[in-house]
Amino acid sequence: MASSTNQYIKPATAARNSDGNLSIGGCDLVSLADKYGTPLYVLDEKTIRSICKDYKKAFEKYPKVRMMYASKALCTGAVASILANEGFGFDTVSAGEIYTVYKAGADMSKVLFNGNNKSYDELSLALELGVGRFSVDNFLELALLNQIAQANNKTADILLRITPGIECHTHEYIQTGHLDSKFGFDLTQVDEAIDLILNEYKNLKLHGLHAHIGSQIFETGIYPDEIEILAKEISRIDKKYGLTLDEINIGGGLGVKYTQDDFPPSVYEVADLIVTKLYDVIEKYNIPEPFVFLEPGRSIISTAGVTLYTLGSSKQVPHGTKYHAIDGGMADNPRPSMYQAKYYAEIANAKETANSEMVTIAGRFCESGDILIRNIVLPEINEGDILCVYNTGAYNYSMASNYNRVQKPAMVLVNDSDAEVIIKRETLDDLVAHDIIPDRLKL
Repeated sequence: MASSTNQYIKPATAARNSDGNLSIGGCDLVSLADKYGTPLYVLDEKTIRSICKDYKKAFEKYPKVRMMYASKALCTGAVASILANEGFGFDTVSAGEIYTVYKAGADMSKVLFNGNNKSYDELSLALELGVGRFSVDNFLELALLNQIAQANNKTADILLRITPGIECHTHEYIQTGHLDSKFGFDLTQVDEAIDLILNEYKNLKLHGLHAHIGSQIFETGIYPDEIEILAKEISRIDKKYGLTLDEINIGGGLGVKYTQDDFPPSVYEVADLIVTKLYDVIEKYNIPEPFVFLEPGRSIISTAGVTLYTLGSSKQVPHGTKYHAIDGGMADNPRPSMYQAKYYAEIANAKETANSEMVTIAGRFCESGDILIRNIVLPEINEGDILCVYNTGAYNYSMASNYNRVQKPAMVLVNDSDAEVIIKRETLDDLVAHDIIPDRLKL
């Protein structure tokens, strides 16, 4: 079975150049750090396009697949433009994500709006901009979306999101398909929802079912299990209501390789299982070939990204840990603090010393838990060295904050030895731009 880009820690173009420095996309990372400052997010365009091609090639045997990039992983105008150019649609979860892909010029008919508590304003914007599918999560949303569509003399095309009762062995915070979940209709609620759509909510058109089973998934067998549940439910609905549903959304969640201890399946392995199962359930339940929506996010963007930091102070605990501090941390990458996520890193600048040391990389923020990487072996570190942390394309910038009133980093896109800023570094004036001091408090 062919390997795919999600199975590698480093971007496809990562190398050491003739100066001994790390380079990505033909760009010297030390030079990027000097020019744009640190912390700095770096995205490799070739790696993004490579995994997109992996997905499209892997699913060639089932032509009714619709690729929907899960925008929550990383949503910027430039990223949206690349994914749209590769033929992907977009799974969005907020007005901000919808507006970002809209401004990037995406085909809005290929956009799906997902989420468990969509607001009136968000649903209105999505309908106005022509979002192609609404994944309806609950009874309140059914009523609200119908009301908005009716007021605007439109029909909203929807999927019902269900909880299939499948629990994957990821971190408990990123499991979404098990029964005790905030997402979706329980299977016992589906009939009530369909009755409302058929008899009361005349401005909603139901096309199919949506389920999502989690994130950073390494277990290949759960995708066929999910398809079995969705197909069986579609068959049951057809028999009971005479309602033929021809779309299923099986979510995304395929894992990536953050460290040498991670062994995610390839896109090709997962695709083979999914396609085989699809043809099996089509025959088993006598249902028409459904259009299948996939929502890869992390596996599309994570490997393409690295984050550069400048190393600063250090501390040797007597008979204990050696700490080295970077100029970023939990505000630009909250995942280690939230999920106990692990990363691999290298010193980007050339090192002549053969000495190495076991160190812990600490962040600069005022929390004892602001630790980026524990117990990593690196060449002997000097103040000013540049640290390159791999596989930070997903859920780093998108979850970043201004904790401690620190500015968010810039992001550059590298390709064919060129680097272009796609997110500007925040300034101190940006930080206070939305502050308002009432007149009575002014000094």
